[in-house]
Amino acid sequence: MRPDLDTGPMEIIGRVNRCAALLQQAEDAPLRRAGLSRPEFDLLGALRRTGHELTPGELARETFSSGAAVTKRVKQLTERGLVERRVDTRDRRVAHLRLTDAGRDLVDGVLPEQLAYERAVLSALDGPRQGELADLLGDLLSRLEGHMRTLTL
Repeated sequence: MRPDLDTGPMEIIGRVNRCAALLQQAEDAPLRRAGLSRPEFDLLGALRRTGHELTPGELARETFSSGAAVTKRVKQLTERGLVERRVDTRDRRVAHLRLTDAGRDLVDGVLPEQLAYERAVLSALDGPRQGELADLLGDLLSRLEGHMRTLTL
């Protein structure tokens, strides 16, 4: 290729992209059995984790999703009876979202199996190496989120 160029960054980015593609391809078996996509589960999980109502904008930030994607998922999850929408009494343009009892039960039921599945995916790495990988990816994610505009050429 070009021996004068350091291709190390390409190797790392390529591996991260390949891992992401393989994980997406696996489609999270427990979620699939529950009739959920990963983005839908992330949205339900964010509502469960916070334990209170969130606006669509807050939910977008919490799940690193676009507003349009959250709107689409909320509509689907509302139709399935997993999420409730409440209009703000002071500003009718603002919606507040929360889990229904069925949504909470679904998340609570799927979570142990999903965690076991994710543990199995990561089982090739021992605990300390998983922690190290989580820290490294967290650092990279923080950099990308905070400086993406400055990184583009």
